[in-house]
Amino acid sequence: MNLLPKSSKEFGSVDYWEKFFQQRGKQAFEWYGTYLELCGVLHKYIKPREKVLVIGCGSSELSGQLYDVGYQDMVNIDISEVVIKQMRERNARRRPQMSFLKMDMTRMEFPDASFQVVLDKGTLDAVLTDEEEKTLQLVDRMLAEIGRVLQVGGRYLCISLAQAHVLKKAVGHFSREGWMVRVHQVASSQDQALESEPRFSLPVFAFVMTKFRPVPGSALQIFELCAQEQGKPVRLESAERLAEAVQERQQYAWLCGQLRCKAGLGSVSLDLCSGDTGEPRYTLHVVDSPAVKPSRDNRFAIFIIPQGRETEWLFGMEEGRKQLAASAGFRRLITVALHRGQQYDSMDSIQAELSARVMELAPAGMPAQQQVPFLSVGGDIGVRTVQHQDCSPLSGDYVIEDVQGDDRRYFRRLIFLSNRNVVQSEARLLKDVPHRAQKKRKKDKKKQWPVETSEDLPPAPEQSIDKSYLCCEHHKAMIAGLALLRNPELLLETPLALLVVGLGGGSLPLFVHDHFPKSYVDAVEIDPSMLEVATQWFGFSQSDRMKVHIADGLDYISSLAGGEARTHYDVIMFDADSKDPALGMSCPPPGFVDRPFLQKVKSILTQEGVFILNLVCRDLGLKDSVLAGLKAVFPLLYVRRIEGEVNEILFCQLHPEQKLATPELLEMARALEQTLRKPGRGWDDTYVLSDMLKTVKIV
Repeated sequence: MNLLPKSSKEFGSVDYWEKFFQQRGKQAFEWYGTYLELCGVLHKYIKPREKVLVIGCGSSELSGQLYDVGYQDMVNIDISEVVIKQMRERNARRRPQMSFLKMDMTRMEFPDASFQVVLDKGTLDAVLTDEEEKTLQLVDRMLAEIGRVLQVGGRYLCISLAQAHVLKKAVGHFSREGWMVRVHQVASSQDQALESEPRFSLPVFAFVMTKFRPVPGSALQIFELCAQEQGKPVRLESAERLAEAVQERQQYAWLCGQLRCKAGLGSVSLDLCSGDTGEPRYTLHVVDSPAVKPSRDNRFAIFIIPQGRETEWLFGMEEGRKQLAASAGFRRLITVALHRGQQYDSMDSIQAELSARVMELAPAGMPAQQQVPFLSVGGDIGVRTVQHQDCSPLSGDYVIEDVQGDDRRYFRRLIFLSNRNVVQSEARLLKDVPHRAQKKRKKDKKKQWPVETSEDLPPAPEQSIDKSYLCCEHHKAMIAGLALLRNPELLLETPLALLVVGLGGGSLPLFVHDHFPKSYVDAVEIDPSMLEVATQWFGFSQSDRMKVHIADGLDYISSLAGGEARTHYDVIMFDADSKDPALGMSCPPPGFVDRPFLQKVKSILTQEGVFILNLVCRDLGLKDSVLAGLKAVFPLLYVRRIEGEVNEILFCQLHPEQKLATPELLEMARALEQTLRKPGRGWDDTYVLSDMLKTVKIV
């Protein structure tokens, strides 16, 4: 039996509702939820002794259920004579004080200020079916009548799906009248899938419009949202922002419904925000693994990413998360990243905070009471210490933070908040002596606290940088490219001129400066803030062999190429990022790979030199164009892709007849590494130059 309208316009038809209730007979119809689902918000805004008018009561049992728990001064009206007769017969004996009247709510017969509450469950939605002039006039009369029969301080409590045009009309009307506007989201039942009635997939909201006494000349408007039924209301600045917030809740509900119905929706991510501040607190990624054989215990799990590790490939990239989900062995895995600037007490507190929300993202067929496992790495929430925050006019907001890696070593990172999932620069911190506070613990014999090692303590801002360690794989590959120079075993004794475009934290030019004692490095950085960051936080310093030029790399190289006494470099490195996120290439900026500019780069490179470029390009067509342009200017072109990243390192030279086969190239890399590994000089034992060049291919 089709009881729900096929067309929204039927909602406003008297004939439709007469047929509706005749078809349904005496069976109650709970429009937008039952008493159990609505009682929280109803009891919050209706007091038992208040006089309540229910408009468009229909055959709902809501009035009777409220009557039974003490709300006995209630009047119900409806336009349908059929339903009024049914409701009188049903309630006459059990609820003698409750009345049912056939009445048009746009022309009510009650005196002014007769009621303290007007309760509307779906009636406004049923009337406001479109935005045609006739419909809007009807709704204006309805809302005006509601305002007339309510006392000052009374509430219009409207249960609605909050469709955009309905919300706009209700909020606009009552805010202009000087009423306070509050919107609650009504909690949905956890057992909807088990109910026999068809349910709406959209969330249900309660509009609470409180009538204030008019104040001449006052423009005060109050808009509030309660995203949780019993939550604290959040004040919003405008009706438009309230509409946006409601739409966000509707989109979230739609997403949850889609995830419950089917798997494999593709890449799905969302932020969960603090109810107090509205700031993002958790970022969730939903990963489905259809290939995992289903069982009762492997349907669903939550993976908490330790603080500071959300940028790692396994957690920060879609392919990495797929690998994580497959290895964990769950059909659906939700990864949870913790945001900087938020306080997290423990893994247990995070689980308690997330438990209810993540169950809304559970797959189809998941029993509501089934325990969901929470997984992580290392058993704790990780350590993140924000050492510095600032804003650069060129790069925007950035943060310097220290995080603990999986080997309990600390790393310092520079992150631009415009692209917070990408580590711009990274350096490993040297193991330091315990802090003073920790020393006091050792002296205090009465308190048996566990003795912490230096690895357990958060780093101090001034802690030293391990300059022998390159954190970034693309930096390691770029350094390995120096093996393409002639006689790499003699490079430590050979004057070497290098140009590095893009300073960041300074790790790349600093490594060259410290490991090649005869080198002279010119570093070009467009953002003066980055020089300050590198110097203060990453152990960078200038010297007679290391100079930083604050300039646009395009202008700097163009100036050199056009000069009379042209400077030549043995090595030119591009490690500069683009500030335009809309481009398909994030490194380098497009101007750096234009052919006319590449000709200028060629003109300042020695004949035996090497031009090394860090390319980050997701647009395959654009990447092919870049490679073709490079090949046209530099006939010898090697490519080395960084595993698990988008980065590709390009090694460009001028003479194709000098190309090296892989065995010869690896031998030269081993010779260079042997020269660099001198007693007394710091070297990362995990850094093998020849490994960096094993997968190099000639384009």
